[in-house]
Order: sequence, then structure tokens, then C-alpha cells
Amino acid sequence: MAVTIRDVAKRAGVGIATVSRVINGNPSVSEETRQRVLEAIEELNYTPNPIARRLSTGRTWTVGVLVPFFTLPEFVKRLQGIQHALAESAYDLVLFNIETPAQRDKYFLDLSRNNRVDGLLILSLVPGEEQIAAFDEANIPLVLVDAVHPDLSRVTVNHVRGGELATEHLIALGHRRIAFVGPSDDDPFRFAAPQQCFQGYSRMLDAAGIPLRKEYHVRGAYGRESARKMGRALLSLDEPPTAVFAASDTQAIGVMEAAREMGLRVPEGLSVIGYGDLRDAEYLNLTTVHQPLFESGVEAVNVLLALIEDPPREPIVVELPVHVVSRGTTAPRG
Repeated sequence: MAVTIRDVAKRAGVGIATVSRVINGNPSVSEETRQRVLEAIEELNYTPNPIARRLSTGRTWTVGVLVPFFTLPEFVKRLQGIQHALAESAYDLVLFNIETPAQRDKYFLDLSRNNRVDGLLILSLVPGEEQIAAFDEANIPLVLVDAVHPDLSRVTVNHVRGGELATEHLIALGHRRIAFVGPSDDDPFRFAAPQQCFQGYSRMLDAAGIPLRKEYHVRGAYGRESARKMGRALLSLDEPPTAVFAASDTQAIGVMEAAREMGLRVPEGLSVIGYGDLRDAEYLNLTTVHQPLFESGVEAVNVLLALIEDPPREPIVVELPVHVVSRGTTAPRG
């Protein structure tokens, strides 16, 4: 016979309402009573009825995550942080993968109308003003991750500073012919991070008195194969760069493959620095800018749960630091 909330209340010596408060995280229950109820739940192996729980609290106990191209390594790492943080909470995770702007807009519309989630994390995308107003009217809090809107809570990284640090690292090693490899300008979502990295790169070159050479700024489709082709084009120039800053670790690896194919040793013949510090970066001994991807997912969940429980008047803003991880793919200019 299934264990009921009444059985838990009897075992703990409290009323049914008290058990319900403990299950729903109500802070009005004393710590001693809460522990007694939790022990009774564990002893009886009681599982609350999710439908009854939702009806009693007016919540879905679900957090949604909108993510473009969720199989990309950067997004996977953020999702791992989100899942880790939610594992200790009462909330379930629902993932909404987006591959086109039309799909993005459809999800924004549906989620603001259907009460499917108690809160929404949005990765690297910014909703429009009408969409923000619709979520606000529906009392669904939003948290942006790696994106900025002045009226929304967010967890961000200063990618301009990341671009500065990467370029500064190469300049300090004596490089002056420094190229930048990034994603194509026709990105339908217009992700801000690569553009901001380029801003930091340009700013640091200017500060060092190094001209920004148009032929050293190349863009293409995301991925190793595209980056490999861009790397070959750069290294085929009459005056090729001695160092490359790639806007992602994946693209940095593609550039390294191009150098190897053309008989150049890394870092003796070409220094390469990536961006992100993904697992492959450590495995390949790639110098890179560490971006706190996992941590950004954890922090985003913390912010969202705080908004659900007690919405503040002003947006909550968390900016996480970046730093260079110096490994084996950069060296002084010989």
C-alpha cells in the first residue's frame, strides 16, 4: 500500500499541514520539526504526489532553459552547471533547444502564455521588449546567461576583457603580427561574445601601438574544419601572423591543425591561444582564456531561484571573472 502524507505526519508526530510546509520549503517550520519530518519521509520512503503539490502551491516546480545549439561544447558546460545546481533543489529542468530565430520567438511566445515553467534561464539570447513584457505580465522571472539587457537579471562574463587578456598575453611574448579568428558575421543569433572578444583584441593592439591589419581578421563557420581553412589562409599570406587568437577553443584547435599541415610547429613557429578553457583545451595543452562556463550555470540557477522566491525591485547582476591559462601553445617570439 502506498505511503501517504498522513502516514508521514503520524510518524513525525505533526500535522499534515506541517509536512506540506516542509516539502514545499516553507521557512516557518522550526529546524527541529523540519528534521523530524525529513527523517520520517526517508524512513517511509515517501514520494510527494507531484500533481497535488503543484495544485497546493500554485507552482509548476519546473525551471525552463532556452539554449541555442545545445550540443556545442560551451553550452553543454553551462548546462552541466545548471543541472548540478538544480539537483539540490525541488525543481525539475526542462530544456528547449533553439536552432532558428523563428523557433526562438515561438518558444518565447508559448512559454509566456502557458504557465509551463516557474522561471526561465536564457542562454546567450536576448528577448525583445514585447517578449519581456509578456513574461513580466505572466509573473515568470527571467535570467540571462552570457547576454545583457538592462531590465533583466543576468550572469555575464566580460568578454572584452577576455579579448584584452588573450592579446596582452601574446604581446607580452613579443608578438606583433597577431591574427584573430572568429565566427562568421552572418550568425542569425548575433552572439555577443565573439564580437566583444574582437573589441578587446582591437583595443589591446591599439594600446600597444600595433596596427590592426584587415588581412589578419578572418571569420567563418563555427567548427574545427572551418577554422582549419582560415588558419591555412592566414599562414599562406606573404607576411603571415606569428600568433593567432581564436574566439573559441574549437577554432584554436582548427588553426593548430592547419599549422601542422603546413609544416609549422606550435608554438615554435606559431603561437595559438583559444577562448573558453574546455576539456579538450587541457587535453591538448592549449593556452586559452578560462571562461567560467560551469560556474555561470550554477550562479544563474541561484539567481533565478532567488527571483522566484522573492522578486527584487532591481535586476540582479553577477559578473564572473576570466583569466589566461598559459599552457604549451604559446611561446616568446623567436
